[in-house]
Amino acid sequence: MAAVLGGVTLGLSLSGGGETDGDGRKGPVGAANAGDGAGEDVTASPSPSTSPSTSPSAGKKEKGAPSATASPSAAPSEAAKGGAGQADAVPLTVRTAPYTWEDPCSQRYLIDRAPGEVPPPPLEQDVPAWTSAVGAVSSGGQYVQLTVQGTGAETVVVEGLTVRVAGKRSPLAWNDFAMGYPGVGCGGNVPTRSFTVALDAARPVVTPESGHRDFPFKVSESDPEIYYIKADASAYDVSWSLELKWSSGSRSGTLTLDDKGRPFRTSGNNGRPAYEFPLGGEKWVPEGTTKLE
Repeated sequence: MAAVLGGVTLGLSLSGGGETDGDGRKGPVGAANAGDGAGEDVTASPSPSTSPSTSPSAGKKEKGAPSATASPSAAPSEAAKGGAGQADAVPLTVRTAPYTWEDPCSQRYLIDRAPGEVPPPPLEQDVPAWTSAVGAVSSGGQYVQLTVQGTGAETVVVEGLTVRVAGKRSPLAWNDFAMGYPGVGCGGNVPTRSFTVALDAARPVVTPESGHRDFPFKVSESDPEIYYIKADASAYDVSWSLELKWSSGSRSGTLTLDDKGRPFRTSGNNGRPAYEFPLGGEKWVPEGTTKLE
């Protein structure tokens, strides 16, 4: 009597690209931003390259393969849930918020539209939908928040973050729009676990803010960590992502962190026409022309 064995393939569904890749190919810029209003807070699933060191059967990720950042509505993989692949389960999750504002006064976006075609500045929670609608790219800098948490009582060591540059081009020749209203005060303290990335550098690295600790850090289910990454660019239009290296006992791996399967994108804005939106106003005006009472 013949026995038939069926193979089951577990796949990860990734969003389509709209980003300029490292080979210079370019799709619609707006596609690189979340349009469902949930892009601020995304749960990162393990990338195909993540595998415990004790699992000899785990395959290696091919060079250039996409990361596996799942949308908030996507179900976690069996390994992430600790199902049949319990030994292979990644013991931590990372929620990536690429549209966080350090403060409204410092956040700007480059948009390939005339001022009359751009809606007023959004509230921070509405940024993903707003940037998607107008095809905006972070201008001069980008502020990314990472919430790292263990999936169980075991301690996981977050060993570090590495910057991966997918493409570097001349800055976008678009109009520059400031999110802060002229005359409205901004500011605040630098939160703990704050880091900077100079994207113009030949080899960008994650560097702790002055007076802040560097990696490694420890996390568990009851003791999460939040990291704030401030990336800046002036001379280039940069597509980039982060890789988080972790270890727990005899296991270790790497998670790729990006914008729902696409690289983050940050462009310099030097010399670009800049605009501001007066508080209570009806349209964008050249920056610096608002009369303050």
